Amino acid sequence: MAPRLVGVQGSARDLVLFGQCGAVSDAALVSLVLGDCTGALGEGIIARHPVPDGIWRLSADDLVCFDGVGPAAAARLLGSLELGRRSVLPRGAVKPVVTRPEDVVRLCAPQLRGSDREHFWALALNTKNQLLRTIEVSVGSLNASIVHPRELFKEAVKVSAASVVVVHNHPSGDPTPSGADIQLTRRLVKAGDVLGIEVLDHVIVGEGDGHASLRDLGLM
Repeated sequence: MAPRLVGVQGSARDLVLFGQCGAVSDAALVSLVLGDCTGALGEGIIARHPVPDGIWRLSADDLVCFDGVGPAAAARLLGSLELGRRSVLPRGAVKPVVTRPEDVVRLCAPQLRGSDREHFWALALNTKNQLLRTIEVSVGSLNASIVHPRELFKEAVKVSAASVVVVHNHPSGDPTPSGADIQLTRRLVKAGDVLGIEVLDHVIVGEGDGHASLRDLGLM
């Protein structure tokens, strides 16, 4: 059983300090960030917003609804979550290589996961499938995004992309491609053919590690 947070000198804090975070429950970590000595706050929040996807959707308004969570504590927890997102993003001079749908999920899911809007991105790649730029094409509604091929390819041309992989999230958590997703993908493939920029895949990010590749499904 994972240790509970007990007071300011509690075992959860001590385990974190000694690099044994894996032994601490999700609820205890949340309580630790919030400064709750009882552990009850973390348990209540995790019960209503479970890891991984529920907690990514938390807002300040959600958090201050819990007794004992004020604006400062909410900011600490949201800041911790944002730091967690950024820690898995690619850094430095080495350009990530994108050859599989799983590469797309690894690069994009940390930022797309938990969003209540559809975000449509394009990964511009060079001839070695190395990432040149992540292009944010559009931000849509709860269940749709408006994508103009000209906006996508305008940015891809600027960085001399040899190919692109397009990716968007389904806020519902179900990555199954819709009819509109399939039609849009085929439009993008045709536009790319005209410009000499191949659309390699369209990956849809769902809940957790769930995703769908239209290339693998034979839909493009």
